[in-house]
Amino acid sequence: MNPMYITFGVYLIGMIVVGAVFCKKNQTVDDYLIGGRGLGSWVTALSAQASDMSGWLLMGLPGAIYIAGAGDVWVAIGLLLGTLLNWLFIAPRLRVYTEKCNSLTLSSFFAQRFRDPTNLLRIVSAIVVLIFFTIYAASGLVATGKLFNSMFGMKYEYAVLIGTAVILLYTTMGGYLAVCWTDLFQGALMFFALIIVPILAYINLPAGADTAKMSLNLFPDGFGPMAWVAIVSCAVWGLGYCGQPHILVRFMSIKNIKLLPRTITIAMIWVVISLMAAAAVGLIARPLFTDLPKGDSEKVFIFMINDFCWSWFAGLFLAAILAAIMSTIDSQLLVSSSTLTSDFYQRIFRRNASSKELMHVSRGFVILITIIACALALFPFDTIFNIVKFAWGGFGAAFGPVVIMALYSRRTTWQSAFGGMVLGTIVMVVWYILGLNKYMYEILPGFVANWITIVILNRVFAQKDEAILNEYDAVIAEVKDASK
Repeated sequence: MNPMYITFGVYLIGMIVVGAVFCKKNQTVDDYLIGGRGLGSWVTALSAQASDMSGWLLMGLPGAIYIAGAGDVWVAIGLLLGTLLNWLFIAPRLRVYTEKCNSLTLSSFFAQRFRDPTNLLRIVSAIVVLIFFTIYAASGLVATGKLFNSMFGMKYEYAVLIGTAVILLYTTMGGYLAVCWTDLFQGALMFFALIIVPILAYINLPAGADTAKMSLNLFPDGFGPMAWVAIVSCAVWGLGYCGQPHILVRFMSIKNIKLLPRTITIAMIWVVISLMAAAAVGLIARPLFTDLPKGDSEKVFIFMINDFCWSWFAGLFLAAILAAIMSTIDSQLLVSSSTLTSDFYQRIFRRNASSKELMHVSRGFVILITIIACALALFPFDTIFNIVKFAWGGFGAAFGPVVIMALYSRRTTWQSAFGGMVLGTIVMVVWYILGLNKYMYEILPGFVANWITIVILNRVFAQKDEAILNEYDAVIAEVKDASK
């Protein structure tokens, strides 16, 4: 048997075993959905970044750079800055505030933070989570289908179904702890694959290869107005970080905010090197694969592995691509399930449900969401890059300013947060439907509309609830004390 298949198969089995091991450790719904808020620095850092980057890092970004050239490196630059700011300014306050509000999900945090008497914040934010995460998870399953198809010549539809089955098994069994610990391993695997593979590909560039195609010119279209619009459109990807529930939940689950300085160091080292390496994959692929059909551009990392890696390592590095895909999908499934369980089932139907019942319900919702995402993936409507781009923009436009104002504005009310969330989402979707995203990424107009709406409504609906104001002051004081 081909060694590549053996190592790849061992990886798949290992993920399922991890799920089975952690199945016994989930004693309460808090354990299943958020790991009992007891994760350390390494697990928090690598699980956050692995779930953040996904198959987009190893397939989508290299494919986009292969087509567009160094100009799309601005996406990586925007993501790098967004990651750093998210860890520095969102993570500490969100960890303390969500525990103070006894919130397991972003939707419940919004409702508790602003004391929304109508539950509109909880319901609308939950709907946003479900819609965009289902689309996001579908993009991962599309990447799985392309990976299996390239590796085994397997029919795309069968490949999607097999990838879905593996992810579903370990996520439903092990819950949040299984997701985070598998992400730790998967993040390390992605890291080493991204370093080694482009080096091997560069060493093996054929004689006479047009290395000018690897130009690192960050201003390929000059310095005119439209060139700057294109650069801003790429760089504003970074705005999305403060609105991504599957990343923010990692901040909520770390054991103590005193661990954050070490965690941030680990996370940023991983991100800087991984983004640089992914960009290098796309640039090196330009002179290496000169006649690829456009539909194969997102497979350049796979082609490099197949062409230049020893079979045993090839299986391991191809598993790294699946690791990237799985590390995001499992997080998205669990966050979506958490939202349905905490913010719909328990809140509306079974307020007195036991922890055991809620765990069973959460597993059921994981299965349901996976089936819907799988159905979407069987009939993909765009590239991995563009599907992720749309879902990422949706979360950034809907939640980003609300999260920032919840953590940094004492006067923000539930009316302001609700108005901003709704208008930001609408502007983002309309911008996309009208096709204006070919000029400017839809996250920016949605984010700005959300922010301006909150600022204006704060002048109309002033925060006067003393309990909310005192809670805000207590959180800020606790964060300051912990940072000394």
